[in-house]
Amino acid sequence: MRRVSFTEFGGPEVLQLVDVEEPHAGPGQVRIAVRAAGVNPHDWRVREGQFQQVRPIELPAGIGLDAAGVVDEIGDGVDGIEIGDPVFGEGDNTYAEYALLSAWARMPAGLTFEEAAGYPSVVETALRIIREVGVQSGQTLLVIGASGGVGSAVLQIARDRGITVIGTASAANQDYLRALGATATTYGEGWVGRVRELGRVDAALDLAGAGVIGELVALTGDPQRVVSIADLGASEFGVRFSGVGGSVTDALVEATRLIEQGRLHIPVERSYRLDEAAAAQRDSFAGHTRGRRVIVI
Repeated sequence: MRRVSFTEFGGPEVLQLVDVEEPHAGPGQVRIAVRAAGVNPHDWRVREGQFQQVRPIELPAGIGLDAAGVVDEIGDGVDGIEIGDPVFGEGDNTYAEYALLSAWARMPAGLTFEEAAGYPSVVETALRIIREVGVQSGQTLLVIGASGGVGSAVLQIARDRGITVIGTASAANQDYLRALGATATTYGEGWVGRVRELGRVDAALDLAGAGVIGELVALTGDPQRVVSIADLGASEFGVRFSGVGGSVTDALVEATRLIEQGRLHIPVERSYRLDEAAAAQRDSFAGHTRGRRVIVI
């Protein structure tokens, strides 16, 4: 089968489309014929070797977490799913024609494979960081870098819970944030003053890693009320860096509920072919995404 792989850490150019043996489902896993794979900032951070000190991987390695596809092999101990079922979930090496998932759910009615591949890890991340930052109904949450996949999920989940959201994004994405229920403002020079003019900030999420942790602590008045998923130096300010920790299975259940009720929708901004994985990660790194980028197999 064809899989995107890399033999050294580095820029997008290290990604190669290679032929490898098909994986097979082990205990607690399902194998899917991948129809689409989500593109996450996590993917290019792995490719660059940013997590080697905490979660080392051996090279050569595949890449990718999120996928949607059709179940074609079921491991021992797995029930409630059948060969041929369309599912979305999280696993390993999903930029490939076949991939193993360790967490999955049947695809919500009405979603395409392309759309479904954009949900798993971003919804898990959104649910986790909203919980970790401790924001409650009636409070105001500031989201830095709010227009991407995780931001899109955070804004809609927060709105569903009665939380007021202020979101920062580029000038081109202001209307997009407003459509998701947020009060929008731009980042860049003077952004702290613009946020202060919009009112009190009870908690803040850094989704962009733009070096603004100190300002977020000042805005909230408490480093415990700030969480980052993008700034590896957040702990220097007493701020939690959140990388893992939530249940993907529970997140998929919640995502399915919200999607089917029409309360959560993450658009696909652009699709790429499997042999365009380097371009997909290059664009992901550049930011300014409105929703999700996915690779279609």
